[in-house]
Amino acid sequence: MSPAIPDSLATPADDSLAQLDRLAGLAEDVIRRCRAAGASEVEVGASIDSGLNVGVRLGEVETVEHSRDRGFGVTVYFGKRKGSASTADLAADSIAKTIEQACAIAKYTEEDPCAGLADPARLAREFPDLDLWHPWRIDAADAIRLGIEIEDAGRARAGITNSEGASVQAGESLSVLATSAGFVGRERGTRHMLSCALIAGDEAGMQRDYWYESVRAAQDFPDAAGIGRKAAERTLARLGARELSTRAAPVLFAPEVARSLVGHLVSAVSGGALYRKSSFLVDHAGKSILPGFVDIVEKPRLARGQASGSFDAEGVATQERALVRAGILERYVLGSYSARKLGLESTGNAGGIHNLIVATGTDDFTAMLKKLDTGLLVTEVMGQGVSIVTGDYSRGASGFWVENGAIAYPVEGITIASNLREMFAGIVAIGADVDPRSHILAGSILIDRMTIAGH
Repeated sequence: MSPAIPDSLATPADDSLAQLDRLAGLAEDVIRRCRAAGASEVEVGASIDSGLNVGVRLGEVETVEHSRDRGFGVTVYFGKRKGSASTADLAADSIAKTIEQACAIAKYTEEDPCAGLADPARLAREFPDLDLWHPWRIDAADAIRLGIEIEDAGRARAGITNSEGASVQAGESLSVLATSAGFVGRERGTRHMLSCALIAGDEAGMQRDYWYESVRAAQDFPDAAGIGRKAAERTLARLGARELSTRAAPVLFAPEVARSLVGHLVSAVSGGALYRKSSFLVDHAGKSILPGFVDIVEKPRLARGQASGSFDAEGVATQERALVRAGILERYVLGSYSARKLGLESTGNAGGIHNLIVATGTDDFTAMLKKLDTGLLVTEVMGQGVSIVTGDYSRGASGFWVENGAIAYPVEGITIASNLREMFAGIVAIGADVDPRSHILAGSILIDRMTIAGH
């Protein structure tokens, strides 16, 4: 553990389990009341989120925020008619009005043959401890000192001329999901973050970059001052950025942007896009979509995982399953509704994917640069120019031009373009330099050829 991070990390006796029991009791009571009002099926979600967020800039405090947010939502079904309502107030009057609104909405909606709760046979029955609960009992004064230390470490680097500040965040989340099928699922988790953004300038102009770390347990933070130093290194490396002339070249996506490519794949094989026929990967289950060396596995019960959970947003049990095996798409990403629309079964992905692991090669980042040889290293992408319907890909980008396996100079003001189908097929290698800060765990990804539009 970094000596810069305060030692007040041991979890004192807390009442989180008691709060979960109270939320579960509230949810079960609401289900009874909805059934009494005529609902045939009911789903209730209740949550309490709390945290501390401190921001500093140029050695001074900018923000200190203590938050405590509550959420409550109810979905009722009258046969195949659905109604939902929510509130941020857990007071009795607000709950009563929310129930009334949900029931009223359901009575006026059209019937949907695919509507309804998840199959009871698929609901989670086991709830192992996934090591997600690590409250960080840092007070505002210690958080301020830690933020200043992070920022000072970055500002100490020669060439850094300004700062957008550093932040320290500590967060806790409690939630309960209950249904009229008898399911009651309790979850508690923590998420903490340290970040820093800096500015450097020279005769060619100003550049900005940042770095952050996100963990479940504060003990897992690397050296806090190192976050500031890394933000400074990334910022200084961008000085003297040039534009490129338009060309076609191989492109290496750094790990922090490579995961976005996997995210586009997930979107394209998710139920909503598939049953609406709005994905370029419709009807591709069982077909090759990636090179044969690529495996992608979902591991929902990874200890301290960024998106670990025993059940999905409908209570369906999660399980470790391959998404892609030897380049072949093995399944889609489905909740109960989209599964019924497609004549399939839920994959336990209502609400999203859980810890997607992209199998890597043995090459570290330096070795991946050598494999790139001469081409573009992308460290940032911008814009929304990705069509899941057609697969067309066009985004603003910045990064570095690489020659003979070594970084030659920074580049900006360019656009990279291709089609996701061709990009996936053109993956040459996946690095071992995995970025652990996301629920998509992937190393750098090298693609054989893309169009680079410059001046």
